[in-house]
Amino acid sequence: MLESFEALKNWKSTIKEQSTHRLEILVCAGTSCLSSQADALLEMFTHEIHEYSLDAEVVVTPTGCFGFCGQGPILKIEPDNVTYVQVGADDVKTIVDEHLNAGRIVEHLLYDPPGQKRSTSEAGMPFYQKQHRVALKKCGVIDPKNIEHAIKHSAYEALGTVLHTMDSDDVIDIIKQSGLRGRGGGGFPTGLKWQFTSTTQADEKYVVCNADEGDPGAFMDRSIMEGDPHTILEAMAINGYAVGANKGFIYIRAEYELATQRLFKALSDARKHGLLGQNILGSGFDFDIEIKLGAGAFVCGEETALIHSMEGYRGEPTTKPPFPSDVGFRTLPTNVNNVETYANIPSIILKGQRWFQSIGTKNSKGTKVFALAGDVVNIGLVEVPMGITVREIVEDIGGGVDGDKKLKAVQIGGPSGGVITGDDLDLPIDYDSLQSAGAMMGSGGLIVMDDDTDMVEIAKFYLEFTEDESCGKCTPCRIGTKRIHEILHRLTDMEGTPEDLELLEALCNNVKNTSLCGLGQSAPNPVLSTMHHFKNEYEDYAYRRKKTSYSIDADKCIGCTRCKKVCPVDCISGSVKTVHVIDESACIACGACDDACPVDAIIRP
Repeated sequence: MLESFEALKNWKSTIKEQSTHRLEILVCAGTSCLSSQADALLEMFTHEIHEYSLDAEVVVTPTGCFGFCGQGPILKIEPDNVTYVQVGADDVKTIVDEHLNAGRIVEHLLYDPPGQKRSTSEAGMPFYQKQHRVALKKCGVIDPKNIEHAIKHSAYEALGTVLHTMDSDDVIDIIKQSGLRGRGGGGFPTGLKWQFTSTTQADEKYVVCNADEGDPGAFMDRSIMEGDPHTILEAMAINGYAVGANKGFIYIRAEYELATQRLFKALSDARKHGLLGQNILGSGFDFDIEIKLGAGAFVCGEETALIHSMEGYRGEPTTKPPFPSDVGFRTLPTNVNNVETYANIPSIILKGQRWFQSIGTKNSKGTKVFALAGDVVNIGLVEVPMGITVREIVEDIGGGVDGDKKLKAVQIGGPSGGVITGDDLDLPIDYDSLQSAGAMMGSGGLIVMDDDTDMVEIAKFYLEFTEDESCGKCTPCRIGTKRIHEILHRLTDMEGTPEDLELLEALCNNVKNTSLCGLGQSAPNPVLSTMHHFKNEYEDYAYRRKKTSYSIDADKCIGCTRCKKVCPVDCISGSVKTVHVIDESACIACGACDDACPVDAIIRP
């Protein structure tokens, strides 16, 4: 039990002194790498190291996400600063024989970027070169299940500094001056939000971590919780001290099983060592945290809906004001911030507001974490300074569009956001610039789409999601999203009319302007954005100019019959070594023939 700040610092020194291993193998054990059997690699390394009697020299450490998900499983050997990618079970013995025993780098496991020489470290990989890790700085560095690893890397030092050298106003002033804005999508100034809760008079207050990340393709908050749970607990305690709260809640979707497990373990360890609970570090400050599991409703990302769900009611939003800072959980003042916002707090306390101000743009300070996915070479989790351009993320970090295709659009902000086209690739990533371009930061999903992408289908996909996720409380969102989705279906089913385009735009604007909460207000954004940039694609459907079936290029077809064998509706005719033909009236455009064709003879709709 740590009874003082000095005891915490002494423990950190002791842990560092006890770190006597010659080498440490850091193995990514985030969800992405675990899905590629990284857990088996951990077991195999432990076994091989024991077989070679290297236990006293080499330690194997499971970590959180390294970020470069498309190259997983990934591991790093320290202090050699060597990173291996796409490591398989057959590579374990080779790494032990060559690297651990003989000191030779295993060349074929290094990252081999197109047109460049292989890189031994992250610093040499284009994927990492323009990143700046703040929220993710300990992910891939520490064992998230081992509190000593977190302490070794300065966990809870910011809390100790706050409790023993600052009052609540000092803390709030630092956060306000840093310029940190909420990373959950709205971008509201974090320090101002804390101040509102602090100045509200009440006998009891609460702080909440919104971990209900639900955007399709988003996995930023999940990765932070999986890789560095103690930072979230520490930041929430700092938040509690600043606003006068002694109780915190983490509202996390139950589907995030790994993140939840690691949070529970971190909570247990923090309490055991006196970093949560009563009289933290001998300061007289009491604070504890409880985990609330959500059922995965997207609308519960909105803070009032989240609070209702925590109270056991339907996750439905309420009109604001009053804001949760005045009337929140159990009608008491409540401060709600999302995971990524909290992940910035300890670094701001330890390094100062001027350090944070030096990163980013005038009105958008610090960094932003994005889940980079879609038709891009390098898929993964990236953290970049605000102000970086879309082009730098897509081309320099992401490696550009996959294959020989061209970029068509980038969807930023998930179902609440909009698209950026190739003409706007030099747009800086910050709250104001994205909003002026008809997009929004959102929580951080960034989906790259190539020139084969049907933008009407993309809009329909997002509307299907928001229609399904609408809580149904207000009519514009409940009925409006359904009608928008119906119109999009009519168009893509070749049953629409030109009048539908005018109706669609008017309906989108009505839903946007009259819905109760952010879900309904932003739900039409993907439609309005794609209509603005790709009006011709909507017109092709409305005027029935859109070809919706597949066909076969007679000059390329080799008569292999593979397409015919996989067609689920038997609409392909032809015999071996003769040109095949698709009955376009029967084709359902499933794409199975295109996937099966070895010579790219299928002509897409």
